[in-house]
Amino acid sequence: MPPVSGQGFSNQPSPVPTKSSVAPAGSARLEKSVSTSLIKTIVIALLGLLLVGALVLAYYFYNESRLATADVEAKVENALTAREKEITDKLEAEFAEREKLNYRTLTGPEDYGSLSLKYPKTWSAYVAKDASQGGEYDAYLHPAEVPPVGNANTIFALHVQIKSESFETADNRYKSLVQSGKLTTSVISVGGVDATRYDGTFANNLVGSAVIFKIRDKTVTIETGAEIYRDDFAKILNTITFNQ
Repeated sequence: MPPVSGQGFSNQPSPVPTKSSVAPAGSARLEKSVSTSLIKTIVIALLGLLLVGALVLAYYFYNESRLATADVEAKVENALTAREKEITDKLEAEFAEREKLNYRTLTGPEDYGSLSLKYPKTWSAYVAKDASQGGEYDAYLHPAEVPPVGNANTIFALHVQIKSESFETADNRYKSLVQSGKLTTSVISVGGVDATRYDGTFANNLVGSAVIFKIRDKTVTIETGAEIYRDDFAKILNTITFNQ
């Protein structure tokens, strides 16, 4: 039978997709994948930087806190040490003062009026001349141990002399220093008699005090060679007794 026009299957081959028709879709997917990977890399890098920054800041604040704590602890320790030293020094000073309340007695020759005075038991006394064969009586007193005598520059807490000389002779030893303004004078009572007291700078630039007074035909001179002993000096003067 002859073929019917417009019916049946066409013998023309179907069009095959060409390479150019599929390339744009694959390229887009590739570009998208690369872009996503790049973003992830950047995000990871940023997160890493943030983490490093956070660790650095954490270490900084930790170190600052540690240094601040150490500084506070050091200040507290120094304050405690200073307070402990202050308390210790105060207790030692109080103990030393209490020890001074216990006195020893120094008594001079009977022929020289039996001069007697009390001095702290923490002091030592050295009688250089006892006047047993006449002459002068010479005694030195000092805390702990008496330094070697004989040197004019040596400082003694107390120096006691009883001499067979007039009051005027003893007074003349200080007169030039009074006139120059290095010493001041005052009248005080010692053992019930008037005595002259000198305060200021003595020979050899020793700063202290001295008192002179009469016992019978003798003259007594009592000196201290430093300002730090003036309080003790005044207390000792109040303990002096003698036979007139």
